[in-house]
Parts: sequence; structure tokens; C-alpha cells
Amino acid sequence: MKTDRALQEEVLFALTWEPDVKATHIRVSVEGGVVTLQGAVTTYYQKLAANRAVRRVYGVRAVANDLAVKPTPSTRRTDVEIARAVAKVLRGEGAVPPGTVSATVDDGWVTLTGTVAWPYQRMAAEAAVEDLYGVKGVNNSIGVHPPAVAGELKETIEAFSCRAEIDARDVRVEARGGTVILTGRVHSLFERDEVERVARSAPGVMNVEDRLQVCA
Repeated sequence: MKTDRALQEEVLFALTWEPDVKATHIRVSVEGGVVTLQGAVTTYYQKLAANRAVRRVYGVRAVANDLAVKPTPSTRRTDVEIARAVAKVLRGEGAVPPGTVSATVDDGWVTLTGTVAWPYQRMAAEAAVEDLYGVKGVNNSIGVHPPAVAGELKETIEAFSCRAEIDARDVRVEARGGTVILTGRVHSLFERDEVERVARSAPGVMNVEDRLQVCA
């Protein structure tokens, strides 16, 4: 079991070497394996990248990402400019059917609404806007109404156990209609994120209840 001090050093190292993050103004504290990030970054994409980098560190049990997004003069945009950029990038995102997603912007926060047929389309819309200059955060309120559940849903999801980066031997999958319930144990937050991501991408999945425990 790593000490909080050792974990803090590993998290700082991970942030320093993460190419998408400028860690100069990021402060890290650790208590009981829970990492808290404080300070500021210049883009929302950097905030997300910092979160991903920390979750990959073995021994991290949870992350409290309190980083503030403070655009620089060169990356600052008005809400109107952000809204135009969002509309443009959504029109160019091939995974998002035209006319299915709309956006509103309030003080740099983008709220996505609408209805799509598949979870991957919902995720694609969010990914398309999260790295735009001026964006401080994204609220993804897009609904998913997929067509009829395709094939053996449970078996499809359990196929993620074949992925080299995931040890899913202790993961149990229960399918109830379009809802998937994940229980059991994984070895890191990164594994937990990957299991949930693959589950959400499976055909017919409308919702995922992630009850996985991280046992480092």
C-alpha cells in the first residue's frame, strides 16, 4: 500500500509529463488515496487531461478535480463566439446526426441537449466541443433512445475482458433491458473508466450503473 506522500509524488510526476497539461499552477493533495487537484488551467481540455493522467496512477482511489478554467487573452471567447464554434464543430462531427443536438452557452459553460440513437453519438458530441477555446465546462444532457437491443447484450459487453489493458476477471455484468449494472473489482480507476466506457458503447445500452470497486 502506497503512502499518501508517495502517491502525491507519483501524481505530480504524471502531471508534469502529461503533454496536454501545463502543471505549473496545479496543486496536488492526497488523503487516504483520494487526490484533490486545485489551481487553474487555461482550457477545459487541460482540466480533463489532468483528470485522466491522475486516474492512470496506480493506487489512486478517487479524484476531486477542483481546477478552475481561466482562459488567457488569446483563448478567451464570448458566449456568442463559443456558441458559433460549437454549432460549427457539431455540423462537422460525422458521428452526430444532423439536427439531433443543440447547445446553449452560459458564462463559458456549454449545455448539450437533444436525442440520439446510440451512446457513442452522445459521447462524440461532448468530445467534439470539450477542446474548443473559451469552454469552461460541458453539461451533457443529450438523451439516448436506441433501436431494439441487438443480440446478447451481456455477452457483447463481457467481451471487454479480452482487452489487454483491462483485467476483467472480477467484473460481473448484469443486463436489465437497456440498463447495464457493473459490479465486482478492478485494480485502478483507469480500468474502471475503460470498463464503463466499453459498456456504454455496446449496442442497445441506454444507461450504465457503475458499482465497481477499486482495489489497488
